[in-house]
Amino acid sequence: MSTKAKMMHYTMKYRHLFKGKLRPEMIDKDTSIAKLRQDCDKTAERFFKPIPGIDFKPSGYPGFYGEWIELEGAPQEKVVLYFHGGGFVMGNARSHRNIVGNFVKHLGIKALAFDYRLAPEHPAPAAVNDSTAIYSWLLEQGYQPEKIAFAGDSAGGGIALATLLKCKDEGIPLPGVCAVFSPCTDMTISGESHKTRAKADPCTPRGANETYLGYYVGSGDPRHPYASPLFGDLSGLPPTIIQVGDNETLRDDSTRFGEKAKEAGVDVQLKIWKGMFHCFPLLAPMFPEATEALEEVCQFIGKNLKN
Repeated sequence: MSTKAKMMHYTMKYRHLFKGKLRPEMIDKDTSIAKLRQDCDKTAERFFKPIPGIDFKPSGYPGFYGEWIELEGAPQEKVVLYFHGGGFVMGNARSHRNIVGNFVKHLGIKALAFDYRLAPEHPAPAAVNDSTAIYSWLLEQGYQPEKIAFAGDSAGGGIALATLLKCKDEGIPLPGVCAVFSPCTDMTISGESHKTRAKADPCTPRGANETYLGYYVGSGDPRHPYASPLFGDLSGLPPTIIQVGDNETLRDDSTRFGEKAKEAGVDVQLKIWKGMFHCFPLLAPMFPEATEALEEVCQFIGKNLKN
């Protein structure tokens, strides 16, 4: 692991000390959702700075807020539909605009980020229904499916994969490619890494997965493919790249989905990075591993999006 990556790992693991707290954060049903959302927005604003050459414009989609994230000189016919992360309970297009802007800068293609409905107010499959609706709107605007990429991080990665399954079920043409960073694919929390990686994971507070995923499922079926894409029929999905760190509790959500998709005949590129943490490629160019991982994603998208 590079020195810069080790420093970032240390910063994540001991971030409670920088906030003046002796103990790491604990998430449970008593944790304020409003405060989580507020903290998420503030952290994103502080951590990810505006990028020269990137513009933000309201999308004009009538259902809910969506935002074009445009790179100067990028081709107009290609687009990434970006599914933001945030544990299914926080995050939005504005909080993620500079994260997606950084991605767009490396990729060279504009993106559309959007505010799908959040749990616990709106449990699954509300987010997938919203995502399918805005993707259908993109197609109505004249974008060709083979020139659209899905991309998402964490909860957003899981929603992106579930949206592929819903689109397939409804006969909606699938996008040309999908790229996900540490996707959350299993609401039953059955992956061994939830136990074996609990101490190694510097990003995920104790109780967070159980609390957030419980909110997302609500009173529904945690094995339904629109909540847990791991349990869906993965045949016929577009080429997909999955990047995940070895030191994260959600590691097995990625590895098991990737293996199952390969068995179903999907063109899958699964990369597990030793010593890396949750959604680390989005921190490029802060350390070499992040830059290399994001470059792999950009190459995969470029190779699979038709000109």
